[in-house]
Amino acid sequence: MLLALATLPLLMVLRNLPQFQRASLASPDPTSSVSVLIPARNEEAGLALAIESVLANQNVQLEVVVMDDHSTDATCDIVERIAATDARVRLERAPELPTGWNGKQHACWHLAHAARYDCLLFMDADVRLSTTALGRILAEQHRTQSALLSGFPKQITQSFSERLLIPMMYYVLLGYLPLDQMRASTKAEFGAGCGQLFLAQRASYMAAGGHASIRDSRHDGLQLPRSFRRNGQSTDLFDASDIASVRMYSGWASVMNGLKKNATEGIANPQLIAVFTVLLLGAAVLPIFSLAHAIFYGWSPLAGGILAVASAFSFVPRGLIAYRLETSWLGACLHPLAVILFLRIQWSAFIRQRLGLNAVTWRGRR
Repeated sequence: MLLALATLPLLMVLRNLPQFQRASLASPDPTSSVSVLIPARNEEAGLALAIESVLANQNVQLEVVVMDDHSTDATCDIVERIAATDARVRLERAPELPTGWNGKQHACWHLAHAARYDCLLFMDADVRLSTTALGRILAEQHRTQSALLSGFPKQITQSFSERLLIPMMYYVLLGYLPLDQMRASTKAEFGAGCGQLFLAQRASYMAAGGHASIRDSRHDGLQLPRSFRRNGQSTDLFDASDIASVRMYSGWASVMNGLKKNATEGIANPQLIAVFTVLLLGAAVLPIFSLAHAIFYGWSPLAGGILAVASAFSFVPRGLIAYRLETSWLGACLHPLAVILFLRIQWSAFIRQRLGLNAVTWRGRR
């Protein structure tokens, strides 16, 4: 059983990695235009770099619209200073947050209505684009003909906790979601993406209800693709690591809170948490402990050999991801520890929700 559980993510990663392709290298249509939409709440630390990375893009007509979500720092001043020197940049201010809305979804919904162009690129304020990113993302959507396209930027990890846990997003995605079946179907359960970088056409976005359809969600990376799919539209994803980068969290507390805030909309729910606990522990943790027990207590050579193979298999998927996507090798070597901590976060979020305890706050909001 442990060998089967360890083999599953290995085979899935081997199957998925060739399909998790980078964006098309085709030249963009010279008449292409795109509204880059950035929700911002207290983003003074890196917002200027994000805007400048967009403005440096070539061969695309663009605008940058920043929606200030009631920031208490210098976010607005930064945008206004850039807008004073570049007419392509515009500052909008979000209305008061209505009851039942998440701040980011509210800001994105109003951004979509403020956009001048029909091509809508939603981008987090900590993302940095290359000078060819916009043209390649537009060309990739044209190639895939997807209603909603999501790119996964290169994840910059510096602290130990980031290197250990951030690449788990790739392990769960590529180890347990068959990308070919995702592309062959519009079933909502196959919906997945990265909330840091989304591209949609206005008509498709409005038909699916846009961010208003997930107004109370924190996990747009999962919920927005599922909303499109429930509307019968296709979604797709791609590896954006060569054209975009982001440092999502910094340090232990930030990583813990960041993963907890989305957990109950991902794995930490009654339908999935037990299943994924068995899958993840069985694939990455139990084979190693069982092998140690077998060696210490002198199990049969056959049993020991099977457990040795299962233990080796448990490291390979994370190693392949580290090699292909340039994630941390330290995290790959400590993958069993990453799985244990990841599941601890999921169970903590699940138990807190079941007990009705306060949700994790993020950017000063629940």
